[in-house]
Amino acid sequence: MPPAWHLPSKPGTWHTDCVDVDVVRRAPLFHALDDDAATALQSQMSRSRLERGDVLFHEGDRGDTLYVIAEGKIKVGRTSPDGRENLVAVLGPGEMFGELSLFDPGPRTMTATAVAETQLLGLRNESLTAVLTGRPEVSKTLLAALAQRLRRTNAHLADLVFTDVPGRVAKALLDLSERFGRPVEGGILVSHDLTQEELAQLVGASRETVNKALADFATRGWLRLEARAVLLQDIERLNRRAR
Repeated sequence: MPPAWHLPSKPGTWHTDCVDVDVVRRAPLFHALDDDAATALQSQMSRSRLERGDVLFHEGDRGDTLYVIAEGKIKVGRTSPDGRENLVAVLGPGEMFGELSLFDPGPRTMTATAVAETQLLGLRNESLTAVLTGRPEVSKTLLAALAQRLRRTNAHLADLVFTDVPGRVAKALLDLSERFGRPVEGGILVSHDLTQEELAQLVGASRETVNKALADFATRGWLRLEARAVLLQDIERLNRRAR
């Protein structure tokens, strides 16, 4: 039976009961829970659906919900006063975001936008606080997830200072391949769903400079560019270039 769709609670957001439980269980929120506890927690979570380009929340909005991606991709980033955008990360199925609002209530520090058709599960802070009170071990997994994200942020900042643009492009493609890549004949196909401009924002460089690096990699036979995807053909060479 197809999932039952209801009227949106806000523009661009739809509710459905159809999610991949195994994917959701990969989120750090569920790592310390047994099956019964995880099922009970999931029953408290709201479900929403976004189309590509829909904004879940803006930088500066009040934050009171943690989100788990059941399907699709979300980009999170910031916009400068002059309108320039910087992507901090692209998140996919089984990943979690928005948990900072639990430990430090306040305005959202980034904007979250769907880059593909996306299904989300949301848990409001009051529900999560009740879970943490009864299951303190969940706090450890959430703090570990925050620590890992801080490590990635520190590494990203170091790359902006010490790594040239081609190296950052290679590293970004390899990172995307770890989460969105799948083996195919001839290499690893990475369906990242990003435009060339969004990929440049993720790398922290101009679109022209990033395109030049991609063209050079393609000429060398390290990869093949496709529409909002890339086929990585020489992982070893890309790894060397990313160092």
